[in-house]
Amino acid sequence: MWYSKSKEEVLQELRVDPAAGLAKEEAGARMNQYGPNKLKGKPKKSMVALFFAQLKDMLIYVLLGAAVVTLIVGEYMDAVIILAVVFLNAAIGVFQENKAEKAIEALQQMTTPRSLVRRDGEVREIDSTNIVPGDIVILDAGRYIPADLRLLESANLQIEESALTGESVPSDKNADALLEDPKTPIGDMANMAFMSTLVTYGRGEGVAVATGMGTEMGKIAQILDEDAQELTPLQKKLEELGKTLGFIAIGICVLIFVIGLIQKRDLFELFLTAISLAVAAIPEGLPAIVAIVLALGVTRMSKINAIVKKLPAVETLGSVNIICSDKTGTLTQNKMSGRETYTATPLDDEPPVELIKTLVLCSDATYENGQGTGDPTEVALVAYGEQNSIAKKSLEAEYKRVSEKPFDSDRKLMSTLNQTRKGYRVHTKGAIDQLLKISSSAVVNGEVVPLTEELKQQYLRAAEEMSDDALRVLAAAFKDTETLLDPDDMERDLTVLGFVGMIDPPRLEVKDSIREAKMAGITPVMITGDHKNTAVAIAKELDIASSIDQSMTGSEIDELSNEAFEQKIKNIRVFARVSPEHKVKIVKAYKAQGNIVSMTGDGVNDAPSLKNADIGVAMGITGTDVSKGASDMILTDDNFTTIVQAIREGRNIYSNIRKTVTFLLACNLGEVVAILASIVFFWPLPLLATQILWINLVTDTLPAIALGVDPGEEDVMKKKPRDPKESFFAGGAALNAVLGGILIGALTLFAFYWGLQEYGYGLGSNDIPEDAMTYARTMAFVVLAASQLFYAFAKRSATKSIFQIGLFSNKLLVGAVVAGLVLQFISINVPFLADAFNVQNLSLADWGLVIGLALVPLFINEIIKLFVRMTRIKKA
Repeated sequence: MWYSKSKEEVLQELRVDPAAGLAKEEAGARMNQYGPNKLKGKPKKSMVALFFAQLKDMLIYVLLGAAVVTLIVGEYMDAVIILAVVFLNAAIGVFQENKAEKAIEALQQMTTPRSLVRRDGEVREIDSTNIVPGDIVILDAGRYIPADLRLLESANLQIEESALTGESVPSDKNADALLEDPKTPIGDMANMAFMSTLVTYGRGEGVAVATGMGTEMGKIAQILDEDAQELTPLQKKLEELGKTLGFIAIGICVLIFVIGLIQKRDLFELFLTAISLAVAAIPEGLPAIVAIVLALGVTRMSKINAIVKKLPAVETLGSVNIICSDKTGTLTQNKMSGRETYTATPLDDEPPVELIKTLVLCSDATYENGQGTGDPTEVALVAYGEQNSIAKKSLEAEYKRVSEKPFDSDRKLMSTLNQTRKGYRVHTKGAIDQLLKISSSAVVNGEVVPLTEELKQQYLRAAEEMSDDALRVLAAAFKDTETLLDPDDMERDLTVLGFVGMIDPPRLEVKDSIREAKMAGITPVMITGDHKNTAVAIAKELDIASSIDQSMTGSEIDELSNEAFEQKIKNIRVFARVSPEHKVKIVKAYKAQGNIVSMTGDGVNDAPSLKNADIGVAMGITGTDVSKGASDMILTDDNFTTIVQAIREGRNIYSNIRKTVTFLLACNLGEVVAILASIVFFWPLPLLATQILWINLVTDTLPAIALGVDPGEEDVMKKKPRDPKESFFAGGAALNAVLGGILIGALTLFAFYWGLQEYGYGLGSNDIPEDAMTYARTMAFVVLAASQLFYAFAKRSATKSIFQIGLFSNKLLVGAVVAGLVLQFISINVPFLADAFNVQNLSLADWGLVIGLALVPLFINEIIKLFVRMTRIKKA
């Protein structure tokens, strides 16, 4: 309870002299005792643990089962191929998660601040991680607090503690305060300063009482380390798909055994056939391909300033239909700027020079080359001066400051005394109502006149109008004097000059992004700790809200039961004056109505709501390490526009994964049809297990990956967000896949039949010689592979023809199809491969027939699309 102890008691307990600070040796000894001053995350998973985590997947279990069976029957080549797929899939997942961790570590290093400490009697700047309990820390405006401190000195010290308390207004600090109440909330601990909070005004000194995980920040970080992993919609779907395919494969194998036993077939041959079918039913490459598609998507996203920490989160982005965004810094520029001025003199578009001069001279901030230091409001005033060719540097050289009465939150005023050619001038700035109380005159039409009640009302009305427009009003007044005034005599009988209205303006590009989000059926919602009027004014400007009725404050949320709040939330677009607890409540209320919610946050206090949201988005620049740790995605530019671009990317990625899955399943169905028909009708097998594996892992994989990185359709952001419960096969995709599969299977059987016919045999013939069987299987093998390759073109769009999309708009797919055909050519022409697959080379005429047959599924699919388009035109 450091806040309840006097300074002397604290220093005595920590064995340190504030004038000298810790000695170098003592600091080293304490570093060994307490460890570095940084937050510990969860212990990093080893590569091995990450690798095994990737194997927890039903499809992978089925593949491992198939590998064991192939080993038992001595098909070692098949087993090696299957295990290679499993390994590749896991390796991609490990690589991606590791890469995201590295990106986060880089961000954390970016945010390692440095601190001023007194050691061995000297003030020196050190890395914040090297601070130990007992260090004397020097504080000034603009510095982050490196550890939990008990303040020893404070001069007008204000600290912005929103990262910890959520309160956007800086807290006043007083080193001399003593707090007896053991239940004093953090926000009221006036004699303490906490890690990761920011000094906005004044200066001070404190002694470090807790570092690293012992700090208040550390306590929150510990709470967040609990792992609550929920599967994303995509993971759930792939899990279901894996189970379904696993059961289908087992079912088919049992069916074949039953049919085979009835037909009195050879048991060993039956076993191999069953494996062929199990292999045909399962798209072995699917887990690896989905992982590759997601990894490529993540890489693309990092180029648009979004770092995705977990691969499946990419796809969840595509379902988002509510974006809850912080106002400051994400929707706005996070820097105040002067927008309007008011004086009792009609202005004729001329800047009020005397008003601006007073505001600039009565500021401690600096602003040079577009960079400011100090209190954000003062930086804005000095920058406003620069815009109007009134530079602070030259003003201060001409009117030297000789005395001041610093700002304090009770008076809400600050005054300086500057030299002039005739004597001295008091410059005062602050709240308009406070300024009017200490003024006796005002400047009207260039002349000083008495400050009448009527004039006061005029000023107050104008200030109120500015406040309604979300402007922060700061007034200025002056007083000339011939003698040096005592600070207590400065703020009397002043002359009012006028006031300036300032605002944190919206980011220029955000309005377009909000329009795009709305077109895409996404509702943007603003959440802020700021006042209701300010928030609504910005929301109106950005088209988030149209009236104040669409806003709600934290205290209004508290008055409602959860059920009542869930009903009311549908019409609310702005939440003002909210605490971190309210944010969690807002997320839960939206989710209770079946929405997929994205939430942005930067403070430690935002971490719980980031974890609760479907997609937690942390800020890369202003975000604390804890919020980054709790999020699914990090914006490296803190920009709302990036969220909308990430959603576009997420939608495209989901659409591409869906194309890939339905393409692979249609291909696999073709193989199942060919083999199942052969068994049911007692025909010889047109394909061997090794041939099917080659097609599934080599031939299919290339176009499937190319489909996974399809550029996506132009109108992806003109559609409503998809329902996360929607099946992969919604909207006719299942029928399409079944039709494609049946066509591919039927053409494969036809090619097999043709091959046998060439040698004078039929499908029902007995004792077919080896050379006839090899030739027929080669024809079936190549037709199956080539028809699947060409079919990939048909899967690029459910309604548009390949010419509407552009045959070469996905050059990777064209390359994949060409590469697949070349690999197929090699597999039947290179002797050792031809022996492994039991195939032979084909004549030119055979190749002509094969390509002709392989184009049929693509051609039929294009005709179906034409009918679909014509039907839609008629309905429209």
